[in-house]
Amino acid sequence: MIGPGKYDDLCTYVREKAKVVPLGIAIVIVIGGEKGNGFAMQGPPTATLDLPEILENIAEQIRNDARRMPT
Repeated sequence: MIGPGKYDDLCTYVREKAKVVPLGIAIVIVIGGEKGNGFAMQGPPTATLDLPEILENIAEQIRNDARRMPT
């Protein structure tokens, strides 16, 4: 989605507090929030082109961590 979403205010807060550089990206993902599940992302369009690969790497790290967790 392009434009403000339901968690855009939180994403702005995170971006500002983290002092994200001009070409950086801030992403907030909420599961089970007051406004329901959702996400917000702020950053220049050119920087978002790298996002799918970054998210795939994060997903792989989560899967690897899950494999190491005791059952």
